[in-house]
Amino acid sequence: MRATKKIFKWVLYLLLIPLSYLLISLILTLITIDRNEIAASADKTIFLGTNGVHLDIIIPVKHIDSLVLSGIRHSQNENYLSFGWGDENFYINTPTWGDLTLSNATRAMFLKSTTLVHVTRYKKQRTDWVEIKVNDAELQKLNSYLLKTFKTKTDGTKIMLKDKGYSPIDDFYKANGNYSCFNTCNSWVNTGFKESGLKSCLWTPFDFGLLNKYK
Repeated sequence: MRATKKIFKWVLYLLLIPLSYLLISLILTLITIDRNEIAASADKTIFLGTNGVHLDIIIPVKHIDSLVLSGIRHSQNENYLSFGWGDENFYINTPTWGDLTLSNATRAMFLKSTTLVHVTRYKKQRTDWVEIKVNDAELQKLNSYLLKTFKTKTDGTKIMLKDKGYSPIDDFYKANGNYSCFNTCNSWVNTGFKESGLKSCLWTPFDFGLLNKYK
């Protein structure tokens, strides 16, 4: 009987960890960090995109700083670049949700791991992207945030992983930072918005947190 009680107690403790994480995440997601500047001066457009779980920042090529563009594969008829960030092992070994394994998910969430920037190229704007108006200062800060995310060689060259993209229109690049349940793909996007002075969540690991601020 005593052993049963101990097991039951430990099961409760183990259940409390994800429940506490979820509750705190939802509370912090609901808290809004307001925009630093008046939106009336915003005449540039960027976008948020999601696959249902993972957020991406999408920027017209004409609004991307030359230092960010340098070393990123793209052609003249590709007018938009989508930037995502995440766990290297998860990105490479989980191209679709059907490839998801418990081992990959656990490793990504609970172990600090190396990361990649995922860049996808688009010719046309997609209807499911969420449009966001920004001003020049906000756009410049967002470009700076993207630039410092890329890991580079000593000469400043970006490090692209050869033949690791999911399709002919995307590539992976080595990134700075470590992924964990406290620093997720979506919190990376949210931090970028926060550092750029844009409306954001206090913190969020979810895609819907930031999306809901702009719908």
